[in-house]
Amino acid sequence: MPNPDIDTPLDIDTLLRERRLLMVGGKGGVGKTTVASALALRAAALDRRVLLVSTDPAHSLADAFDCEIGDRETTLTANLTGLEIDPDSEVDAHLERVRAQMARFAGADQRPELERQLRLSRQSPGAQEAALLERITTLMDQQDRFDLIIFDTAPTGHTLRLLSLPELMAAWSEGLLKQNRRTEQLGKVLGHLTPGRDLESPLGEPEERELEGLDERGRALAAPLLERQRRFHRARRRLQDTSDTGFVFVLTPERLPILETERAVASLSEARIPVAGMIINRVLPDEVEGAFFRARRAREQRLLADIDQRLGALPRLTLPLLADDIQGRAALEAFAERFSQPR
Repeated sequence: MPNPDIDTPLDIDTLLRERRLLMVGGKGGVGKTTVASALALRAAALDRRVLLVSTDPAHSLADAFDCEIGDRETTLTANLTGLEIDPDSEVDAHLERVRAQMARFAGADQRPELERQLRLSRQSPGAQEAALLERITTLMDQQDRFDLIIFDTAPTGHTLRLLSLPELMAAWSEGLLKQNRRTEQLGKVLGHLTPGRDLESPLGEPEERELEGLDERGRALAAPLLERQRRFHRARRRLQDTSDTGFVFVLTPERLPILETERAVASLSEARIPVAGMIINRVLPDEVEGAFFRARRAREQRLLADIDQRLGALPRLTLPLLADDIQGRAALEAFAERFSQPR
């Protein structure tokens, strides 16, 4: 049985009232989107203006609410707006912005190389994550329109990439700018952008003095890149702010979700990003009967004990396995009521 001494309850209503940014993550198939949707509905019922954002290309948020949402802000109910970010569209839009910006400063002999780099970037590992994170950080900068933003996303990979994106951006820029010997002024821009030259650490905050010594053309190139860096830094500071942000992990009492959650919690802890708690979903209800369910329950109790051992310091909420799927606003609202009725 779980150890009651470390079974700290997760106060969902307090979390929804006090935080302004929640990231809901977990292994695929554990009910993460359903939980994120129910959290958003409950927060809206608490009179918070909520933006619920999904980065799932399968559009599972629309499936949960049983309505079309798409890559536009869609009113789902009073105080609740939904948005599904399309990763492929984000990559295309991101690379088009880069093309327009760099084309202003590339000579005719540079442009074939620019186009080649962009084609390679479109297919490169991490391209979707980089574009998605740019959209995510832009949404985070628009917080004044909402009291709470909930991201239905896999936090570990996105967050760790967020922490490294300023340096990766500078490295990508260096590869492009080195293609032409005539870009001495752009080389100065690179020197200003590359982490570790004017900064004490690769993750240090860009400063206004980084534009010193550049002519008007160089400033025009450097300024938007520096603003992008600053936006990533602002996002990272928010992610590390325990009063503003929290990650909520959703897992089921199964071996793989437990191990994945343990690794993710360790990674976020190392990055000093707060984990608010976990929601253990689909736990067998007490009333199930029969030899099969007794065997399943015995196995489940061992796994719940394993959760206590690996993740016992995290506040938790335990939710039962339900007899039917949760789909549509009414079903999600009924599911959200269970947040105040822990097992």
